[in-house]
Amino acid sequence: MKFSILASCLLAPLVSTTALTYKLDANEKACFFSNVENKGAKVAFYFAVQAGGSFDVDYEVVGPGDKIILDGQKERQGDFVFTAGETGEYRFCFNNQMSTFAEKFVDFEIAVENEERASIPSKQGTSPEQTSALEESIFKLSGQLSTITRNQKYFRTRENRNFSTVRSTERRIFNFSVIESLMMVCMAGLQVFIVRFFFQGARKGYV
Repeated sequence: MKFSILASCLLAPLVSTTALTYKLDANEKACFFSNVENKGAKVAFYFAVQAGGSFDVDYEVVGPGDKIILDGQKERQGDFVFTAGETGEYRFCFNNQMSTFAEKFVDFEIAVENEERASIPSKQGTSPEQTSALEESIFKLSGQLSTITRNQKYFRTRENRNFSTVRSTERRIFNFSVIESLMMVCMAGLQVFIVRFFFQGARKGYV
């Protein structure tokens, strides 16, 4: 318990994170903003299209002074880390104007991390070597947790896309089955009509 509290106190001031799921309507462009207060801070940007259309979206990251830092078209997901060269407001935009009717659900996360590390409060009877080893262990665990989180997001994205593909396949199978049944009924009715027409013609010729 003490270790988790210590890790939280050490890491909490360093990272500012925003994680959201946003419904992007057709022909919509949505932007989200993050303020970077320290020059040289690390900015991590992750997104993944969970559902809708072909699971793709246009994205753009714009820094202060309308300077384009990252951009891409028809991307399904992305995971980027860049160094903020200037302080100020950074804009993260998603563009779905390429779709005329398909809405999309986008998971994204914006994290701003300062490069400076917080120091662990020293205790009586604790040597600097022990404090440094504990600090390195905490940051190593933080990195491993970040990797696990990203892997979970990746598998969640794949699961959602596979479920969407299965649902789409089920709808197509159902639609084809309904069309096939209607065609069989129509063919049966047409055959009955043709047979009756032949018999009626033969009866008239016999008379």
